[in-house]
Amino acid sequence: MNSLSLPRHARLLTTACLIASLSACSDEPPVVQPVKAVRTLVVGANAANSVTTETSTRAYPGEVKARFETQLGFRVPGKIVSRLVDSGATVKRGQALAKLDAADFALQVAQTNAQAQLATAELKRFQDLRSKNFVSQAALDSRIATATSAQAQAKLTRNQAAYTTLTADRDGVIAAVFAEAGQVVAAGQSIIRLAPNGDREIAISLPEGDISRLHVGAAATITLWSRGENAPVMTGQLREIAAAADPLTRTYAARVALPASAGNLPVGLSATVRFAAAKDEASSHAIPLSAIFQNEQQMAVWKVGAGETVTLVPVSISRYAGDQAIVTHGISAGDRIVTAGVNLLAANQKVHAVAAVSATTAAENTAPPLTSKAPAQPAIPATATTHSAQ
Repeated sequence: MNSLSLPRHARLLTTACLIASLSACSDEPPVVQPVKAVRTLVVGANAANSVTTETSTRAYPGEVKARFETQLGFRVPGKIVSRLVDSGATVKRGQALAKLDAADFALQVAQTNAQAQLATAELKRFQDLRSKNFVSQAALDSRIATATSAQAQAKLTRNQAAYTTLTADRDGVIAAVFAEAGQVVAAGQSIIRLAPNGDREIAISLPEGDISRLHVGAAATITLWSRGENAPVMTGQLREIAAAADPLTRTYAARVALPASAGNLPVGLSATVRFAAAKDEASSHAIPLSAIFQNEQQMAVWKVGAGETVTLVPVSISRYAGDQAIVTHGISAGDRIVTAGVNLLAANQKVHAVAAVSATTAAENTAPPLTSKAPAQPAIPATATTHSAQ
């Protein structure tokens, strides 16, 4: 029978069925993302992943120094014949510290004194001759200049002879000695470093990562190693930070000023300087580095939400501490984040949490491998063995 002879409603029904069947054949089944097994932790669940006072406070080893230290040296060259003080000695202003061989300087003094006396005697004779108008005024002026020059030269050599004894220019402590008896030194060469009495500071070195979080005037606490664990804590302030890093250590030299009561501290004592955490680190959280996912230029973490699905959340990291990152913004206490397998996830993907562990444990371990046991082989019935044997 021809389809044209079918009723109109029957033709429409046939066409609809054909279209439906063709559509069903062309539709592809929806792609279902597999459930990923990941390791997670709950932020702030315990002290391991919360930044406490000890972890948020940075400690730096340092050494007690005098605020002003003087490099002392002879003002004339020569050979050292004696060194009168040792490192650590307490000295007074004007006290002799070292001496040079002064024999040559004594000869120069004798020579210039003789020339000065001769010039002075000739000046007197010319003054008498001038009073009788036997010599011109120009000749007298020349003798006056010669006598003045000779006297000045004699005074200069006497001063140089006095410079053969190196003396302390103020009260203090000998911090270091750089030369020994018998050594020939140049003028101005450092022989002794003198730490004057008075202000004391702690010299420390700051790594590059801590320069941005510290500023001049920041409060600090100082403990001295020599006084033991129960030593009283002193307070101080960060006085200066070097403008350039040390070319060898790549650290920045800094000085922490001590209170006036610490002016009698021995130079060279070892100390520990601690700076309080910044305000934005007061509620920070330490998470393992394995939880960090770098999304273009932004650091982020995968946060597990409702329905066990993950969402990428940007975070702000203030610094790194060993195998942990200190996060100041982006996550809160109670959030559950992925700590292993972050590079294998996609937005809104469903995950299966293997375990929720502390930050320390999660940072040391990686995601466990997804393995499946092979099904056990069924035992062969005894009857089958019997028939086979037959």
